[in-house]
Amino acid sequence: MFITGASRGIGKAIAIRAARDGANIAIAAKTTEPHPTLEGTIYTAAEEIEAAGGKALPLVVDVRDEAQVEAAISKTAETFGGIDILINNASAINLSRTPGTPMKRFDLMNQINYRGTYLVSQKAIPHLKKADNPHVLTLSPPLNMDPSWFSRHVAYTISKYNMSLCVLGMADEFKSDNIAFNALWPKTTIATAAVKNNMGGEALINASRTPEIMADAAYGILTKESRSITGNFYVDEDFLREEGVTDFSQYRVNPELEDSQLMPDFFL
Repeated sequence: MFITGASRGIGKAIAIRAARDGANIAIAAKTTEPHPTLEGTIYTAAEEIEAAGGKALPLVVDVRDEAQVEAAISKTAETFGGIDILINNASAINLSRTPGTPMKRFDLMNQINYRGTYLVSQKAIPHLKKADNPHVLTLSPPLNMDPSWFSRHVAYTISKYNMSLCVLGMADEFKSDNIAFNALWPKTTIATAAVKNNMGGEALINASRTPEIMADAAYGILTKESRSITGNFYVDEDFLREEGVTDFSQYRVNPELEDSQLMPDFFL
């Protein structure tokens, strides 16, 4: 597995879930030193992955840098003998309205979210073509053309929907190669540093689910036969319900809340 942005949050949770099966996981992220407001580095994530039963390859990767991405993909394939799964998890968020969005932030979101997804996918595809059950899972939303989702934060919405358009296009482009391209998005907000720092602090975290719901949904998708499951835009809770899960209380940050009291995520 090659996972971008896996030093914390949802990416790390997906890695740890896969590690329980003994997966070999490349952690492609930028954080090598502890951050004052963001927990975790590629090295602490590697320790957790290996403690869970997997093998970890921490790699310093800025998904905006083509040379770094190409080198990391090659190193992963060389170390583990190939690449079976790519998780496009790295993402940047800024919820400013148009007049208040600095172009530096606009560029950052589009370079990480859209360009990064396209670039990492492009470099991984030659290796995925050789895999027995190749999957690409991108953490991006279903394409919802309701104008309200654009007007609130045009720049962010465009960057996330462009990730989803990569899924839509590549699923069809590489269907004959049996590479599954799917998207996964949470039904509620997820307790991550991005949510805490950009959307509402501790109060919103309290009304969120843990990253493990996304990890369990991702695991369910990635363990299916790739040729039979591609071009889908999954929502974590909906997918898990289809898989037979009925009790979601285990995923609540605050067990005293009901599911109806949790904060819905964007774009749904």
